[in-house]
Amino acid sequence: MHKACFYGRCLGFQFSATLRPFLQSVVISMVSYGETYGKQQSSLGMAALSLLTSGKYVLDPERRGVEFERITQNLDLQFWKSFWNLTESGLVTGFTRITSNPVNVNLALTLPPVQLRLPLTSDPRLSTPVSPPVAHTGPGPVYARLISHEFREGHDTEELLAYSDMEANPLALNVVSSWSQKQARSPWLMIHFHGGGFVAQTSKSHEYYLRIWSKALKVPILSVDYSLSPEAPFPRALEECFYAYCWALKNAHLLGSTAERVCLAGDSAGGNLCITVSMKAVSMGIRVPDGIMAAYPATLLTIDASPSRLLTLIDPLLPLGVLAKCLNAYAGVTCKGLQPAVGSGTLGALGRDTATLLSDLGWGASNWLQSFLDPARSRSPSRPPPTLALTTPPGRSASERILGSGGGGGGGGGGCGGGEAGEYPDGFQPMRSECLAFVLQSSCPVITNPFVSPLLAPNELLKGLPPVHIVASALDSLLDDSVMFARKLRDMGQPVTLTIAEDLPHGFLSLSQLTKETEVASDLCVARIRDVFLKRDPPSNLRQRPTAAASPAV
Repeated sequence: MHKACFYGRCLGFQFSATLRPFLQSVVISMVSYGETYGKQQSSLGMAALSLLTSGKYVLDPERRGVEFERITQNLDLQFWKSFWNLTESGLVTGFTRITSNPVNVNLALTLPPVQLRLPLTSDPRLSTPVSPPVAHTGPGPVYARLISHEFREGHDTEELLAYSDMEANPLALNVVSSWSQKQARSPWLMIHFHGGGFVAQTSKSHEYYLRIWSKALKVPILSVDYSLSPEAPFPRALEECFYAYCWALKNAHLLGSTAERVCLAGDSAGGNLCITVSMKAVSMGIRVPDGIMAAYPATLLTIDASPSRLLTLIDPLLPLGVLAKCLNAYAGVTCKGLQPAVGSGTLGALGRDTATLLSDLGWGASNWLQSFLDPARSRSPSRPPPTLALTTPPGRSASERILGSGGGGGGGGGGCGGGEAGEYPDGFQPMRSECLAFVLQSSCPVITNPFVSPLLAPNELLKGLPPVHIVASALDSLLDDSVMFARKLRDMGQPVTLTIAEDLPHGFLSLSQLTKETEVASDLCVARIRDVFLKRDPPSNLRQRPTAAASPAV
């Protein structure tokens, strides 16, 4: 499919009009950064050089679209990590802190890898050990950030400051000396896991809205900086988040809380970790959080085809190839840069990981359609050999190959008024990317692990979950994940809500300061967290009252 047209003049047409200038700026920055990527420059130096070369992409939107398609297909995961982590630079984070709500506590903490013991919920007189994270690299510390709008009891203790690296956080000394009017410990505690596709960003990237949330809810927030993939694939991030959760329960008094009510909150990959950390607590028999707020969570890390997944073909923030790279990295599949195929044209090449993605989409589409044809059909984690193949119909060149053997035959043939699948009206030629591909079978059992894809978890494991509040977007490529997971919980009788914001992209929390629509969507997340703290149980169905920026789930 020729996708460059979606990243040119009509970039972001599906989203709120107020977001389109920002999306255009992001894509222009991305393609300019991609042009200088790989040169001997620092990340900030490459960003400055990219600024000088961005003018041609502003003046020529179609050139921008072609270059963006090339980047999404050909540049490796390290490019995306480097680009996304520009938000971690001191200049950007310093500007964010100046423009966001001030807080009295902002401490970077290092949790040492020591064994913890937590009481069992079935019998508090008994306890179970919780080991520090060990996967891949052995025992190691867990990093986190404590954010609190109010200075509370426990925040000035030597025990807490011992966890903080004063040399790495020199402002902490000034903050401590300015603390005044100490408040009592809050009965609430929020533990946050950030998004970033499991491969990028930290608590700094999400600090802007966390500061707002801490003030609005009057709650201390512990945001966990888990290890990132592909250097630390599953289960390292889950182990670190679970360990930080257990440490927070045991040391809530240091965080300025009595932990009477604990809420887990996260977006995207962080939403996945909120759910899987709770599942791990259930499996170990320790206290589970009192509720979960998951914003546009990833609950199914396979590449099953579904209506919302097709949005990745035209999504400027979460393109199809990038999504696949992130999921493969977390699953531990080797991610390499794509090499141009022999005979490909100027629009780039379709490499092994994108070809693998097509194989997964073919199998996933068949699986998704069969679920409608036979509702009683149970999903099996083992996948059959894919039947997707590339064929060349008579009279067509190799560059116009279409999908055959059960994949819907040429995509748009029937919809364009043609007769049989794969045929088009006279004089019509579909615009395709000039690339060839070998569709190879893909099998990675890790992605079907319930602690990777909680949608595939057995009911017995999900029955112990606390109330789950999901806030999704109608134009998010992961929307179907949220809908299917919410319906699964509802059918089990588990308390769950699903609120869907309109006209917003994946990752809208990181854009909450840009438009009124994203601000309202962020407020929806705050409202769901407040429901957890105030013990407002979700209704027995998924319907929510629509708001100015949200629609009910059906």
